[in-house]
Amino acid sequence: MPALIPTDHYATITWLGKTADRDATLTSVACDAVELNYEGIIGEARSGITRSSCPRVTNQYPLGTEIRNVRQISVLSAEELAEIASALDLDQIDPAWLGASMVVEGLPDFTHLPPSARLQADNGAALVVDMENRPCNYVSRELERVRPGHGLGFKPAAKDKRGVTVWVEHPGTLKLGDQLRLHIPDQRAWQPTG
Repeated sequence: MPALIPTDHYATITWLGKTADRDATLTSVACDAVELNYEGIIGEARSGITRSSCPRVTNQYPLGTEIRNVRQISVLSAEELAEIASALDLDQIDPAWLGASMVVEGLPDFTHLPPSARLQADNGAALVVDMENRPCNYVSRELERVRPGHGLGFKPAAKDKRGVTVWVEHPGTLKLGDQLRLHIPDQRAWQPTG
């Protein structure tokens, strides 16, 4: 029996970007297409099979511990990005300012997609959802740099709307306008007893 169920929900890619050197800047550069391999987006600073652990996993590992890279790609929802912009009293937020890799539209409650869900393109390229990408101070500082007076409000405005991080399950090319079909795990929610 298949462990993942294809749904009738699709996301359309509306923006793609790469950050070539995160030491230089968090900001992404927009592009029309990206090539995926098992390390992530080719030419993207977050790519790699492994990465150094960060504050998100300090309950599991000391900072700097080499771990599997399940944060290869940062995906945001166009709808949620518009809600963040509205809460910050901005007309829009350029995904590049957030260091985004991809923006999609069409999937409601995007930031809360279940971990292990898949987003699969018609050409077979597939991404696995790791988990919610919580708002961070790096993005707040970048937003403050490009839109003074708005950076400090980013974390509360982006709560539950910051998108997800994903890793590549099957390589391929993704282009603006491509549709990604949502596949969800066929299991009930965890219900601990006692």
